Amino acid sequence: MKAKVLHPLRLAAIYAVLAVLLYFALRNAPLQEIWKTLKQLQLWQVAALLGLNFTIYFLVTLRWWFISKAEKKDLQLLPLLGVRVSVFGLSYFTLGPQVGGEPLQVLYLQRKYNMSYIRATSTVIMDKLLEFLANFFLLAVGLTGILQAGILSTNGGSSLASLIGLVILLMWPPIHIILLYRGKYPVTSLLRSLPFIKNSTRGYRFLAASERMAGAFCRRHFSLLISAILVSLLAAVGMVSEFFLITNFLKIDLSFPQTITAWTAGWLAFLVPVPGGLGALESSQVFALGIFDISAASAIGVALLIRARDLLIGGVGLLIASRGVKR
Repeated sequence: MKAKVLHPLRLAAIYAVLAVLLYFALRNAPLQEIWKTLKQLQLWQVAALLGLNFTIYFLVTLRWWFISKAEKKDLQLLPLLGVRVSVFGLSYFTLGPQVGGEPLQVLYLQRKYNMSYIRATSTVIMDKLLEFLANFFLLAVGLTGILQAGILSTNGGSSLASLIGLVILLMWPPIHIILLYRGKYPVTSLLRSLPFIKNSTRGYRFLAASERMAGAFCRRHFSLLISAILVSLLAAVGMVSEFFLITNFLKIDLSFPQTITAWTAGWLAFLVPVPGGLGALESSQVFALGIFDISAASAIGVALLIRARDLLIGGVGLLIASRGVKR
């Protein structure tokens, strides 16, 4: 009897959280301006952007599938696509730099394929490491564009120093993957060295076991690891290509380095700890494109298209997540 009462209450609470996330994301979104911007595009252009985004999410899902199929040979690819979109929806509408929905990946592998919590988490750890590896590649391309566009000098200014610091930080994923392949576990070693964390705690044992399983994947399934890295890089190329299409469709004339610079500014805006980078994305485009004498109206148009894309995919993700909760 108690379980029958708690179940609908739990569902109501989850739906309420999803509704609040959607409200906070939409209340400041310029929906009318987004619609006006979309009306400037031809139908085939909208179809091209949607098709490219589907390809990007398919590649991101394929990366996770390569990693997870090492644990479950019968893992189906297409259902994972819905999970990945749900992960984006929760991450987009919550505070933080586009993270927060990853527990859905763990729960799906647990419920659907009876994978243990530790093994499911190890697949997510590897998935995030390869995602960060692709982000490092994108940032390297973006910094190259910024330097070639002449925004920053190479004279050792504070702005350049901060960007170099960010590059050094993002070098962690490839280094971490190499260490895992060689049987080294940096996160476990770091936690072991902290005096206020006991090695006997459940959390420490869980993280240590997950990292060891991720390392075992790197060593035992090297071909799958390489495949996952390649599709991750392809997804990264797709993200940059989409920005080129957006500027082209809006008839914004930019050189290759200038386009890369503007894209990098938008990408970094999503690291701001606000839902969907609201405000930060628009400001980044006005600033970056303004340097190249592009009008603020055109810059806002670019930001609005990106915002429309994310709201559409994020909204679909929340709907998929709510259906999964109901089941």
